[in-house]
Amino acid sequence: MTAKFVPTEEEIKLVTTMTVAGVTQEQIAFCIRDGIDDKTLRKHFSKEIRVAKAKAHSNMGKGIYERGLNGDNTSAIFYAKTQMGWKETNVTEHSGSIETIERRFIDVNSDD
Repeated sequence: MTAKFVPTEEEIKLVTTMTVAGVTQEQIAFCIRDGIDDKTLRKHFSKEIRVAKAKAHSNMGKGIYERGLNGDNTSAIFYAKTQMGWKETNVTEHSGSIETIERRFIDVNSDD
């Protein structure tokens, strides 16, 4: 009979830190004790796995938002693109009629 798995405070902190860093659950499970099954990880650390990433995203977003408000154009642009749906577009304008454009193309490429 195997002993019931009870996470330690150190293991909880480790799972939280590794989750925030983007380490896969399989890799995290390998680092707990002598390695545990990833199903055991999800069973006993489900809260840490769910909450850690959400808090990290919130903190990072808050930092980007605050830097944008304080004049950091890169942060402001990033926020506008990812959170407000803004995008950059390129517009090419042509002037003159199509006949003029075709005539210029022919003149430039003629052998005369």
